Amino acid sequence: MRAIAVVGFKKSGKTTLAMELAEALRKQGLSVTLVKHSHHGFDEKADTDTARFRQRADMVVGFSPGGSFVSWPKERSLTELMPLITTDFVVMEGGKTLGVMPRIIIAGDEATAAELDPELALAAYGDQALDELMATRDVAGLARIAVKAGFLLPGLDCGGCGRENCRGLAVDIVAGTATVADCKAMNASIRITVGGQPMPLNPFVAGIFRSGILGMLSELKGFTSGTVDIRIA
Repeated sequence: MRAIAVVGFKKSGKTTLAMELAEALRKQGLSVTLVKHSHHGFDEKADTDTARFRQRADMVVGFSPGGSFVSWPKERSLTELMPLITTDFVVMEGGKTLGVMPRIIIAGDEATAAELDPELALAAYGDQALDELMATRDVAGLARIAVKAGFLLPGLDCGGCGRENCRGLAVDIVAGTATVADCKAMNASIRITVGGQPMPLNPFVAGIFRSGILGMLSELKGFTSGTVDIRIA
């Protein structure tokens, strides 16, 4: 799955650009999930059923012919939410502190851009170039950049790639000195998918799974070395 974040400060136009970018990606034939990250919570009107349900339960689920939703009363990490997402692309509005994907920044000057982690930026949205970062208002062009260079790391910060955390690898990928293939959690010798979605495993956990499964299978009559495919429906 590929992803791009649209980051900027309040009232900078993040929501509008995220929606326009999602529309441009859909015109390229991609299915898109829009994700909003907020440090301030989400405002729900007190007189709605959802708000009343949340006051009396630990989790709220809604489904109807027109759509479905899940609401938790606390923040869940993007890694936890990813198994629910089945589209080709993720466009996130916000997420200044998330270092698992590249970003498009909205900033009117160098000082503002410096606060938006430009090392993760593929481009800036606007009229003026920021340092060495290209600036444009061509949303279709930004969508093409996102398709070419978008990515999403698992956020495990396992250190398997030799960096301190996922952000370190993401910065190197944006700089062109590394690729997503350098993520050991996404390219482990054992791969597990749940509901069709890959589950990232840090090298230590992957090693435990691999050794345990091979150890059990080796005791079975007829076992030989080779690729092992186990599916649980």
